[in-house]
Formats: sequence, C-alpha cells, structure tokens
Amino acid sequence: MFYFDYTFWLLIPALLFAIYAQSKVKSTFHRFSRVSSSSGLTAAEAVAEILRYSPAAVVHIDRVPGHLTDHYDPRKKVLRLSDSVFNSTSIAALGVAAHEAGHAIQHAQRYPFLVMRNAFYPIASFGSNLAFPLFFIGLIFGGGTTILMDIGILLFSAAVLFTVITLPVEFDASRKALAILKERGFLNAAELHGARVVLSAAAMTYVASTAIAAIQLLRMILIRGSRD
Repeated sequence: MFYFDYTFWLLIPALLFAIYAQSKVKSTFHRFSRVSSSSGLTAAEAVAEILRYSPAAVVHIDRVPGHLTDHYDPRKKVLRLSDSVFNSTSIAALGVAAHEAGHAIQHAQRYPFLVMRNAFYPIASFGSNLAFPLFFIGLIFGGGTTILMDIGILLFSAAVLFTVITLPVEFDASRKALAILKERGFLNAAELHGARVVLSAAAMTYVASTAIAAIQLLRMILIRGSRD
C-alpha cells in the first residue's frame, strides 16, 4: 500500500527536522518571552508605532485567541496578534509582532514574492486539496492508465511551489522586522540578538514545511515511475 511503500523512508529526516523546528520555536519563544524589552512597549504598541510611519499606515491591529497565532491578513489589511503577544513587552513578542508588521509593509510596497504568493494561493490551495485523492484513486483503480496520478502530481507541484515562494517572503519580513526594531530603538543590541534567535527559529518551520512538501512530491514521482 502507498503508506508502506519503499519511498516512505525518504520522509523520515524531513519529519524529524519538522519536529525539531516546532520544538525549537516553542522553546525559543518561551525563553525570550520571559525577558522584557528595555523600551517597555507592548507588542501592540510597537506595531502601532511601526505602522504609523510606514507605507502600511492604514492597517488595523486586532487581538486573536491562541498562542503564536499571529498573522497579517492582506485581504482585510488587518494585523492580528495572539493573546501571548498582544500585551507582552517581551523581546520575543516584539520580534514576532514586528515580523507581522514586515508582512504589512511588504503588502504596501508590493513586494514581488508576496504578490506572487497571494496570486498563487488559490491555485496552490486547489491543488493541495485534490492532489492526493486523485493520486490515490489513480494508484488503486487506475488499471493500465496513470492519467489521474499525473494530474495529482501536477496539482501537488503547485502546492510545493507555493511553499518555495513563501520562503523569501518570510525571510524578508524578518529582515525588515529586525531593521525596524533597531532603527526605532525598540530593542538594544543584546535584545535584538534575542529577537533574531526567535525569528530564526520560526523560519526553520517554513524550511521544514518546504522540505516535507518537496519530498512528498518526490515520493509521488517515484511511485508513478514504478507503474511504467
């Protein structure tokens, strides 16, 4: 069966890396969430200041439930900060909040990779939802034809490409965040190092997701090739 095929071992290193990345981002955030910034600003206050003097000044700031559920919604131009970040004055909270502000600035400046990712999202979402069902049907009931498997691979390729496009978007948002935190004096040199550690750990989760998606695609291609 597909779940126990000979290609499964290819996923193991990527899955271990993903587990490590998730553990790293949680432990790193927890570590630096206990260290308050010298500026005394909450994450929400810092973001408001960042956006006030940026091209993304019209963005609204909301609070959302959860832990590390922070995100920027480009459709509604809303930056949402989680319960664990919104009112926190910690180095970790300011780093995460500034990262999301970086996405808002990207949107306002029409950062090419963000524009590409937003435009590609519907295709990637459609492909991700249909790829495996079609591939499974083609694998089990395809008989002498592999057309459904080929369509599944093509659709999943779009999802993989989306994860690849996401990487420069996330890296650039973190770069912008650290630059702004330094320029505005929200964090001093030592605190800035802590924020960089937090954002670097978060970036690892995106790298891990891309690695898993790419290996899944490779598995599909190898299984498809074994049917010839």
